[in-house]
Amino acid sequence: MDYIDYYKILDLKKDATTEDIKKAYRKLARKHHPDLNPNNEEANKKFQQINEANEVLSDPEKRKKYDKYGKDWQHADQLDAQQQQKRQYQSQGGGYGGNSYSGGFGGDDFSDFFSSMFGGGGRSSRNSPFKGQDYNADLQLNLLDAYTTHKQTLTVNGKQVRITIPAGVENGQKIKLPGYGAPGVNNGPPGDLYIKFNITDHPRFKRKGNDIYIQEEIDVYTAILGGEKIVETLNGKVKLKVPEGTQPDATLRLKGKGFPLYKKENQFGDLYIKWQVKLPTNLNVEQKELFEKLSKF
Repeated sequence: MDYIDYYKILDLKKDATTEDIKKAYRKLARKHHPDLNPNNEEANKKFQQINEANEVLSDPEKRKKYDKYGKDWQHADQLDAQQQQKRQYQSQGGGYGGNSYSGGFGGDDFSDFFSSMFGGGGRSSRNSPFKGQDYNADLQLNLLDAYTTHKQTLTVNGKQVRITIPAGVENGQKIKLPGYGAPGVNNGPPGDLYIKFNITDHPRFKRKGNDIYIQEEIDVYTAILGGEKIVETLNGKVKLKVPEGTQPDATLRLKGKGFPLYKKENQFGDLYIKWQVKLPTNLNVEQKELFEKLSKF
């Protein structure tokens, strides 16, 4: 896989502090955020690279591995183990019990001998297959997008990936696409792609788990005398009966009119409607007199 210079992506030097990394990430993430660059594939690609660079450099352990092994940083543990095996073998004089072996092995023969005796510390080990690097991507959805199963195309590391997004995904939820990461090393399997969903708030529908909450306004006359109200839900309009004597902030539950359950066909949460009673203003004299008469009962 190609080497990605995370320091260059964030416009940093290798001795950058944790605070430097945080400031650089925030600045660049704001500049290249998809919301500010709609339909700009180059900005979207840059935004994903910025997130990837920050994920590695902001983590001290990952950064240490990256600084040491570059593009192979995710295989740092295996590479460290190989080097440790080699040092142990050399400290023993190249053979058993500290006795140097003086047979007629050339350089390549020695590597093969070392590999066969110590389980892959030599040439074979260097050519061992490794799984490719995993990729991480953020995908922003609005609430109505998350309500229905649909397809989207996103660009990851310069390649377009078309995915099906099941209805009911939650904010912050991650899904794994096996094999959509970087190519493997030495014929190893490719890495995986992890997609995190960021779901923006809706001005009307408030989601809590699989339930939806809304506020609906009725006039004082309907609240007192009862009546009907047409309410917009996520899957269309419904006509509701408002009981007489409905109190302000009274809540009505509509079963099965909430958000779809993730990967559970035909299962939905509930819709909760809180009635907001609107009081009349700018009453004329006659109307005021009527209210005054009512107040005496």
